[in-house]
Amino acid sequence: MITDQIIQALARHWVLVVVTGVLGWLVKNRYHNGLNKFPGPLTASLTDWWRFFDVYGQRPERTHIALHKKYGGVVRLGPNSLSFSDPEALKTIYGLNKGFIKSEFYVVQQSVVKGHSLQSLFSTTDNDFHMQFRRCVNSAFAMSSLVQYEPFVDNTTKLFLKQTKRFYIDNPEPCDFTRWLQFYAFDVIGEITYSKRHGFIEKNEDIDGIVAYLTKLFLYVAPIGQIPILDRVFLKNPIYLKLSQWGFIDSTFPVARFARARMAERLPELESGIPTPAKEPLLPTSEKSTAAQQQPVVKSPDLLSKFLAAREARPDFMTDTLVQTMAVSMAFAGSETTAISLSAVFYFLLKNPPALAALRAEIDEAAREGRFSDYETGLVTWHESQTLPYLDAAVKEAFRLHPAPGLPMERIVPEGGLEIAGRYVKGGTIVGCSAWVIHRAKEVFGEDVEDFRPERWLVDPSKGAEEEQRVKVMNGTMMQFGMGSRTCIGKNISLLEIYKLVPSMLRRFEIEFDDPNQEWEIVNAWFVKQNNFTTRFKLRDIVLPREGVVPAAKVE
Repeated sequence: MITDQIIQALARHWVLVVVTGVLGWLVKNRYHNGLNKFPGPLTASLTDWWRFFDVYGQRPERTHIALHKKYGGVVRLGPNSLSFSDPEALKTIYGLNKGFIKSEFYVVQQSVVKGHSLQSLFSTTDNDFHMQFRRCVNSAFAMSSLVQYEPFVDNTTKLFLKQTKRFYIDNPEPCDFTRWLQFYAFDVIGEITYSKRHGFIEKNEDIDGIVAYLTKLFLYVAPIGQIPILDRVFLKNPIYLKLSQWGFIDSTFPVARFARARMAERLPELESGIPTPAKEPLLPTSEKSTAAQQQPVVKSPDLLSKFLAAREARPDFMTDTLVQTMAVSMAFAGSETTAISLSAVFYFLLKNPPALAALRAEIDEAAREGRFSDYETGLVTWHESQTLPYLDAAVKEAFRLHPAPGLPMERIVPEGGLEIAGRYVKGGTIVGCSAWVIHRAKEVFGEDVEDFRPERWLVDPSKGAEEEQRVKVMNGTMMQFGMGSRTCIGKNISLLEIYKLVPSMLRRFEIEFDDPNQEWEIVNAWFVKQNNFTTRFKLRDIVLPREGVVPAAKVE
């Protein structure tokens, strides 16, 4: 009887009940974990939908910069989310052995293959899994491995220089430079990973629509990652995934299908899809296995061969699935972030003619001194690029002003809570720093943080140790590749591409805007991509050594 009365009362006053429930939920969010003591937009403290719509607007980095200017070093961006702009926070949030883990934002970025999500080095939230996984493949990405990959980069870079001449010299149509640079980055990753380019540069087209797909995927990932449960409604809907596992539909992400196809060209058995405990594994694990004997021996030290070596060395952990995951990850992040950084370097140089002139003068003087080994194609080696201090300064300044990641790199405070930059934060709170905010810290980079000024990275010897310490602090504050144990594992490969391509292009071409007054358009979809960056190219005579100067011998 009492139950019936309660139900009738609720039915009569359902509007009041709903309103009361919503208000109670908002109040709970407002005071969650004691975060009401931190400043920020009121709406942001009530619901993550504020973050969702801010990121959906595709320029959240502007919001974050403005909020920190208004509120200071800590800003509340959600009911359970804080953003820090104090560089001191970096040591705690991203420091080694601090106990922080990545948030569910990263899970949204996991690829799906045949109904299963693939945990990658980038997207896993399990620190132990990450540590074991990274230990298996870390040597393949070490700086010492660069010399093994440089011939692959050389092949693609020479082709890129040739195709730039073919497609854009004496062509009335300008070049979509960001897109062209992404084609380059994708083909470099293809060659480094599989010893074979994907064909973007040869055809000057988006192979299999993969670049367009990645653009759409990140436009999805960025806002959905603010409320990760939404991913379980859309791309990772359990019913949808289960139907995929049963073979009724194919939920495999195109980028994963793309990587599988490239692997299948080297490892045909991958496509059989019929591994069982009683049969040979999906990928060869031993030279003595039947499958391995049937496959040609791959002598090139590409990444896939190293992933397979890791599979052989650690079959208890490095499974066939993880080998594939690494290949997919290379396609995912290997092209997008490098293309963004390359675009930033060229754009800021073109926007700042004195800086471009200074860099070109440095490159030309190195050429006259015979410090380059290639005077036919204009190719610059990694070793040669490291002798160009202004190039290094220009690249770092582009990294500073336009880092590829455009959202706070979220971590979860360990149980028990911690003090971060002088402020105590309870365990379970999502905290993070945005490179777009940190890279504009005036106490680190100077008052002119909005200006592209490579000279800030050059050490003035006359100022002694204090000047070296200033640059050291700047370097230690940069987080375009992340920070700490979760620093991007492909960082060195990306640097190899950037430091080789920029001087090689400047030796071979005069580059200018299609419209000198044009401004690019920025789309922040987690990675901050550029649009409307169109250029024209003029062939440039390669500067030769002075008379009597012998060019440097190529370092093998």
